[in-house]
Amino acid sequence: MNKINKLFKVIIIGLMVFLTGQILINPLIAVSLSGTEIMELVDENQFLESARMESKMEINDGRRVSEKEMVTYIKNDGEDTKANVEFINPRDRGARYLLLDNELWMYFPDAEDLVRISGHMLEQGMMGSDFSYQDALESEKLTDLYNFELIEEDILNNRPVYIIEGVAKDGEEVTYYKRIFFVDMERFVVLKEEMYAREGRLLKLRTVEEVEEIEDDRWIPTRMVMEDKIRQGTETIYDIREIDLSYNISEELFELESLQ
Repeated sequence: MNKINKLFKVIIIGLMVFLTGQILINPLIAVSLSGTEIMELVDENQFLESARMESKMEINDGRRVSEKEMVTYIKNDGEDTKANVEFINPRDRGARYLLLDNELWMYFPDAEDLVRISGHMLEQGMMGSDFSYQDALESEKLTDLYNFELIEEDILNNRPVYIIEGVAKDGEEVTYYKRIFFVDMERFVVLKEEMYAREGRLLKLRTVEEVEEIEDDRWIPTRMVMEDKIRQGTETIYDIREIDLSYNISEELFELESLQ
């Protein structure tokens, strides 16, 4: 089913609300969207082909709070993702990360050397945050990695949501075997996410506190909180302060030489 057909279903739901003058708490009674169709709409809504972002991380490790500011450049053609992250806060100024050809490189001015991050290092917290390198640089569409099932509907923070379970597809390498998504029925953005290990242990919890419309009918989370349930007592707040989807990004930013 293509995007137009799926959006047509959503339009029908909206018309029924208008004509009846009632809020359809259970729109699936009238029109049925599968878990996969819902997550396809989430992918189409949140997937960024090209963007420049200015953002900030506030990291609470249980003992102290630190802040990181960064500028991120992303290009994604659906098969290959390139990303360049430069930290601009005084303490970390000049530190950079580059995602290129599915490999992650980092550069710290004090070391004056390039380091490739791989294996178990990707599971570590990026700059000491609750976001691992894998979390921060996840770029594949969720529907390419997981099989989805619509579990139920509920209300979250006064918003009607779909609750959807995603289980990793056979043969796909994923960070989390199972994920539970709370998807806003109207805006098709994930408002809350629970991430589980194969044995069922809750590993992380991501809660979205702010959502903004960046284009007509396109919404993205701009403020979220990540909690690492293994570390306990820690959290990282991630704020997107500015996002530009039409910024002309130079290809030179995605070369290893750009890090130094």
